[in-house]
Amino acid sequence: MIFDRFRLNGQVALVTGGTRGIGLAIAEALGEAGAKVVIAGRTRNEAAEERLSKAGVDFEFIAADLAKERAADELVAETLSRAGRLDILVNNAGIAIHGDSGEFSDAIWREIMTVNVDAVFRACRAALAPMRRQGGGVILNIGSMSGIVSNIPQNQVAYNTSKAAVHMMTKSLASEVAAENIRVNAIAPGYIETDLSRGGIDNPDWFPTWRSMTPMGRVGQPEEVAGAALFLCSAAASYVTGEVLVIDGGYTTR
Repeated sequence: MIFDRFRLNGQVALVTGGTRGIGLAIAEALGEAGAKVVIAGRTRNEAAEERLSKAGVDFEFIAADLAKERAADELVAETLSRAGRLDILVNNAGIAIHGDSGEFSDAIWREIMTVNVDAVFRACRAALAPMRRQGGGVILNIGSMSGIVSNIPQNQVAYNTSKAAVHMMTKSLASEVAAENIRVNAIAPGYIETDLSRGGIDNPDWFPTWRSMTPMGRVGQPEEVAGAALFLCSAAASYVTGEVLVIDGGYTTR
């Protein structure tokens, strides 16, 4: 049956930034589909763990600060040590810092690129060896509509640049490893209601513009991203690789 192709029984999924927001929703979706899920974050989130437990998800938490150079390698190694394999990698961890480009420091630029680009590449690189040994795997990177359009009114050149890099990284890596049965795709969310976007949603100078430029007239929910993530991580998407799936309520149509 077609619905069986969405099942992930016996698979192990690693979700970075999996303790809140979009990452947590994806972890829950993958777990409900039968995967054992490893959620990674800088600190534990007891509420998130309680939510996964109530949903019946088999999960573990691993602390990881992906701004550190060796963190991605250590995270993948620890996942393999605990779970024995790695079938799915979801690169969700990211940061957003806004500001006038003329006043943006090298340090802030580097901070954004380290987490949003360098750490994503390092995690992908670390995952390739176990996936190759297993005969395949799936990598899902979380980009952004900000890597496609220059959304306003906030100034965010560094963030936009980092997400555009994630999209091209996804396409390039997908082409490189497709023959090895490793699929690499990305999701480009629009405005989703999370801790990361809360400041903008509560900003009376920003949110009216966000809403007016979104044809559906609202922000999305993390669960609306998680369903697409499950599709791309499952056998239902077995012929899909190198794609960037936009989930933005229609924002990029205008």
